[in-house]
Amino acid sequence: MPIVKFLVRRLAFMAITFVVITAGLYGVMMLSPAEARATLYMPRTDSGISFNQLQLIIEEYGLKAPYPVQYVRWLGSVLRGDWGWSPTLRDDVLKALLRRTPVTAELILWSVLLFIPLGIFSGAVAAWQRGRAADHSFRLLAFFATSIPPFVLGLMLLAIFYVGLRWFPVGRLTVSSELAVKSAAFKTYTGLVVVDGLLNGRPDITMDALRHLVLPVFTLSLTHWATLGRVTRAAMAEELHKDYVTTARGKGLSWRKTVWRHALHNAMLPALNSSALSAAALVTGVFVVEVIFGLPGVSGLLNASPGNMRLFVPDVAATMGFAVYGVLLVLPLMFILDVLQAFIDPRLREGAVL
Repeated sequence: MPIVKFLVRRLAFMAITFVVITAGLYGVMMLSPAEARATLYMPRTDSGISFNQLQLIIEEYGLKAPYPVQYVRWLGSVLRGDWGWSPTLRDDVLKALLRRTPVTAELILWSVLLFIPLGIFSGAVAAWQRGRAADHSFRLLAFFATSIPPFVLGLMLLAIFYVGLRWFPVGRLTVSSELAVKSAAFKTYTGLVVVDGLLNGRPDITMDALRHLVLPVFTLSLTHWATLGRVTRAAMAEELHKDYVTTARGKGLSWRKTVWRHALHNAMLPALNSSALSAAALVTGVFVVEVIFGLPGVSGLLNASPGNMRLFVPDVAATMGFAVYGVLLVLPLMFILDVLQAFIDPRLREGAVL
């Protein structure tokens, strides 16, 4: 089936992209001395490691071998789930990342579900009402949305809605909800508190989680909403001047049906393509937003510093793990948006458009 072939091609593209990016990351790491790279394979212990132990690790894992040999060995460890031991985190890198993934994933999920529908809808309305009040209002809001950096917007929202009005709290949950989630009676099904609260029959926890998500989701979504809306508006404006629209209007089809049934369908392809291209920016932005609003997501690992940790200790395992983790967040998000494009445009499924 064409859709199966498309999915296979996209999955193969994801795998190739992952290999190319990680090969580049490991190539940069090769600029560091072998002693630093040896920390990727250091034993799981909180104590330090001696010079002799480092030399044994270098010999055992061939860290003075040619680059392709070292990269293949490291990639094999990554694929087996062995991302190394972090002396900074005092934990396995992969386990530390997975523990905080639900918070990051929840923030990304609700942001995507917010800005994609709103961006497409508002851009389509602006194109439909081109030159009118709705169009001018959209363009003005989009201009301000793209002019304010997310970290500045987040601080402004905190000052107004948290410090001033006390409408929306920071963090992930209130203390009472946090204790309920950590109790034995609360079962974790998805790791997403909004969903798990409903599945456990605790809508109060779901509402509490949603209140905590309002400000960070709005901060993360605003810039992407404006960008997507602008692309949709431009694509819709182009579609509305094409011959098939004139023909549909000549046959008596109303403007509303022409816009929403025909023109929007064709304009959604460049809109979703824009969203796929901004996936990396979305993942980068989520780490900034987590820090601003005190969310215990993956970004918290960047600030992890045990009290007795030596300052400026090289932690190659954590650095590489965080980089690979970012790639693994971006690629599936782009894959999902590519699949949505394939369902909209049959040319993608048939392979006419690569």
